[in-house]
Amino acid sequence: MILTEPTIASIIGLPPSVALVFTLGFVFFLFWRDIRERPNVSGALWIPLLWVLLIGSRSVMGWLNTFGLASIGSTEEGNPIDALVYFTLIVAGIGVLNQRQVCLSEVLRKNGWLMAFIAYCFIAIVWSDYPFVSFKRWIKILGHPIMVLILFTELDPEEALARLMKRSAYILVPFSILLIKYYPEIGRKFDEWSGLPISNGVAMSKNMLGCVCLVLGFFFFWHLLITWRRPRDTARRDELRLIGGFLFMIGWLLWKAHSATSLLSLLIAIFVVVILGRRWVNKKLIGTYVVLAVIGLAVAELTFGIFERVVDLSGHEATIMGRAELWRQLLAMHTNPIVGAGFESFWLGDRVVVLSEGRPWQPNEAHNGYLEIYLNLGLIGLLMLIGLFIATFRKTWIELLQNFEWGRFRLGFLVAVVFFNWTEASFRGLSLIWFAFYIIALDYRDLRYEPVAGSLEAVVPEEETELVC
Repeated sequence: MILTEPTIASIIGLPPSVALVFTLGFVFFLFWRDIRERPNVSGALWIPLLWVLLIGSRSVMGWLNTFGLASIGSTEEGNPIDALVYFTLIVAGIGVLNQRQVCLSEVLRKNGWLMAFIAYCFIAIVWSDYPFVSFKRWIKILGHPIMVLILFTELDPEEALARLMKRSAYILVPFSILLIKYYPEIGRKFDEWSGLPISNGVAMSKNMLGCVCLVLGFFFFWHLLITWRRPRDTARRDELRLIGGFLFMIGWLLWKAHSATSLLSLLIAIFVVVILGRRWVNKKLIGTYVVLAVIGLAVAELTFGIFERVVDLSGHEATIMGRAELWRQLLAMHTNPIVGAGFESFWLGDRVVVLSEGRPWQPNEAHNGYLEIYLNLGLIGLLMLIGLFIATFRKTWIELLQNFEWGRFRLGFLVAVVFFNWTEASFRGLSLIWFAFYIIALDYRDLRYEPVAGSLEAVVPEEETELVC
């Protein structure tokens, strides 16, 4: 059944084919503008760009299936086309890193917790009921650190990150709007929880579209703060227009997707970035602030049930009730509490059939990142994830004192990831949130953001007050 609603096309009589041509022209203009600026990045950046476009939308087989050209393979076996595409990108990425003579010992030394977590995931393949499937999934997640290392080994890593995010937005955002408004048979579907029509754009679901909006929306807001403080010239004006346009489009997509978790996570991340920009915030006491915030939230939850109140205000109480019931059933299932079911193995086999009974929809994730880790990797995996969070926060705290702009980007997104995974599961597979987490968790070269000429000693410019107050 094709989902329809009143659109601009029905008002001004714009055919979908014409809208497609306009969208293609707009995207072509954006890339032409990008290339004309002659950014200090290499052609290797196209490898992580393709990676982000695939994990932020649909796999190759997913797109072929959308247009009726192929059928998606089984959950256990996957399909050879996707496997070939992801493997090719990973091999190409390894080739780039080998050519750049990346120092593996430095990667291991600077990212001990991250490497230990990846190693434990590999070990957890041993006790999986489907070790070969688990191994193939583990190979795929290696693409995340490989693509991030390509960014960080560019001659200008900060420029490479900005170009990756902007170029991803050039594709994912305009085409999501196009599919939602003019091709609803592709860009919209029925919600598995409520049965109501929802928008998913280029993504497979509204929650995946919400992930795209969260990652890109947070980047563009942070990029706005940096650009705002640059010298007033034509380049600054044009960049502000670009940022404003994409923030508007991302806001519209969030409204259409009705992804409350992504919206709240984005607002929390923005709040953290803004607060860190206040002069009265002592950067040396960030750890103390975090502990006090956690204690305050715990007290508020126990006293007032703040989480439930936020859910009620967002209008998603029905989905949260469904998630809570799923969580209870998952915790009641027989799994090894110490080591779990094996790396990304819980949602395979008979367990999926059992969990589908009595539900009009088939669950394929725990809708809680921490529970997802517990089911697959047990308490050991969960403790290692917490250790990874703490290690990432420690790096972030150091960055706040030495490289403020990059430090508050890392902290803002870290808080968003921690909150997002309370009702969604992104610590798995080819999740865009999981990839973006590697950007803030992995260290190789020092990223340096200097929007104003001179030293970064003036950590918080006065001009920012005019923008965010």
